[in-house]
Amino acid sequence: MLLKHLANGAIEDFNMANIRPFKAWRYHPKQAQDIGNLIAPPFDVVSERQRTALYHHPYNSIHLSVPAGLHPEQAAANTIRRWQQEKILVQEDMPCLYTYYQYFKLPDSDRSYCRKGFICFIEATFWEENVVLRHEDTIPSSVNGRIALLEATQLNASPTHGLYTDPQHLLEALMDKSMEMPLYQAEDYQGVRDVLGVIRDEETIRHFMETMRNKQIILADGHHRYESSLAYRKKMMRQHKQHTGREGYNYHMMYLTNTESEDLRILPTHRLYHCGEPLDARAIMEKATRYFHIQQVENACDMQELIVGKKYTFGLLFGEESYKLRLKEALTNDAQWQATALVRQLDVAVLHYFLIEKVLDIPLAQQSASDLLTYERNFAQCIYQVATQRAQLAMIINGVSVNQVKEICYSGEIMPQKSTSFYPKAICGFVFGSITSDGL
Repeated sequence: MLLKHLANGAIEDFNMANIRPFKAWRYHPKQAQDIGNLIAPPFDVVSERQRTALYHHPYNSIHLSVPAGLHPEQAAANTIRRWQQEKILVQEDMPCLYTYYQYFKLPDSDRSYCRKGFICFIEATFWEENVVLRHEDTIPSSVNGRIALLEATQLNASPTHGLYTDPQHLLEALMDKSMEMPLYQAEDYQGVRDVLGVIRDEETIRHFMETMRNKQIILADGHHRYESSLAYRKKMMRQHKQHTGREGYNYHMMYLTNTESEDLRILPTHRLYHCGEPLDARAIMEKATRYFHIQQVENACDMQELIVGKKYTFGLLFGEESYKLRLKEALTNDAQWQATALVRQLDVAVLHYFLIEKVLDIPLAQQSASDLLTYERNFAQCIYQVATQRAQLAMIINGVSVNQVKEICYSGEIMPQKSTSFYPKAICGFVFGSITSDGL
């Protein structure tokens, strides 16, 4: 039977996406009665204030995903062992797939959304294999921290988010069926209702695997976590001369959703500039006039509405001053800009080249590691950061479309770091994926 073969590690080689069920670790039913207090935001969006509050709960998943202390990786590893011994976490007795639905609304809209997907193990293929495709650059320091945590814990504490394309929607009806008796329901930090179901039926799992085997996967969210899996897999392949490709370290836990769903939403990620001292707004705007048409805006709170849907148009917030910037059209053909025609169409690429490099003097090659830049999804928080001088400048941007993400990925190009914010985020705490042999 399929699952017996899977449990024994007898898995075929695939040219495209190789997914499989896994034996997840989950909270014991007694603990799971309080599941709303056990879930947490993923590591790259959880705020310091959220962490402090979540750390007070002794069994919250934050202790595994963003551990505290002087030796956080070892602390997480010790916590996992203790929770397993004390039956705080228990493991499924057979490999399963997990359906995961997120019900949400967006500001200024009455429409209700439901993003449907499923959580599986996927082979952590390297970028050059063109099976899992990245669409944006990463921040090196974040990758390094995730590698250390993965090596210490041998656990994927939260799923990354991947996209597959299926215009026929072959899997949605099966996912709906699994949701008739969900395992968990909880409202998360985003105000989103998260629901988890499970698929144990062998034939259904086989259908999921066959449907996915001819797909490429676009990595939507979790580039740092996925790159940590790649780095760890590469290390283990060097150490194990008898490497077969079926060991647990070859896999990565991922939440997969369909690009053809109308409920797939991408929100913008704005940029904050921190130099630690007041900026000369006049000098910066004078320099910016070489590249942009500039209009002063009286009310910073109106900025999102003023730029929405307008190509190559951005908002700039300095303290109490605000400006709308629109790139001078002729500059999209700037011969000095080493970018393809496809990349030149992206607002975020224009922002990073003409505003961050040319005006703020941070070269493209240094931007992903620069301490001067941070990234903020919340527009109101951008206004607050600038008003309180925690940041000296906020750059407000429009989001990219799903089609733009697909075009970039299929072309082999990548966007600047933090170019997309797929909403909502997949939470941590519903399922944990062990990359040791007992997780398969």
